[in-house]
Amino acid sequence: MSEKQEIIKQMLELQRQFIEIEQGGKFSAEDYYDPDGDSELAKNKRIYDELATKLVDMAHAEKGSHR
Repeated sequence: MSEKQEIIKQMLELQRQFIEIEQGGKFSAEDYYDPDGDSELAKNKRIYDELATKLVDMAHAEKGSHR
């Protein structure tokens, strides 16, 4: 599996976990928007954001438009 595919797989798993938290009634906007929070939701959001940025950077590199 390529690095890009692995990142997408991880992002999809984080989305699945978010949906589970949200549908389970455990969603907290405070946890979601707290950038330094220790909740599972805050940690997953940070990881997701890092992966998304990495994926965008990889796409720019592939197209030769990297900063």
